[in-house]
Amino acid sequence: MVPWRLAFAGSLLLALPVCAHEMAGKHGGRVTDAGSYHVELVAKDKTVDVYLLDSSEKPVPAAGFKASAILIVDGKPARVALTPADANRLTGQAQVPLNAAPKGAVQLTAPDGATASGKFN
Repeated sequence: MVPWRLAFAGSLLLALPVCAHEMAGKHGGRVTDAGSYHVELVAKDKTVDVYLLDSSEKPVPAAGFKASAILIVDGKPARVALTPADANRLTGQAQVPLNAAPKGAVQLTAPDGATASGKFN
């Protein structure tokens, strides 16, 4: 193989995990890994919704989960407490309006006490 092709192929392989880590969700947000779960973050104005999914992208009931989102707003962290709303959704209200794709993290505590976090870049 020509050296530049080998280097190009290697750079593609290195980029794959980054591309696969965060993807578009069915509710219009971004999905990332959070331990053994996937979480979809949807932000609209001051409302933050997080949808829980298992590793097969099937909904996980939100009942019994505790969570918080720590999002970056104008360079400062904004903490949003999230509570179960319905089905597989946790929701909360930020103090300030958010953009549609905020950076930050979601921290989960499952009903069994296990914790996990998912990062959004």
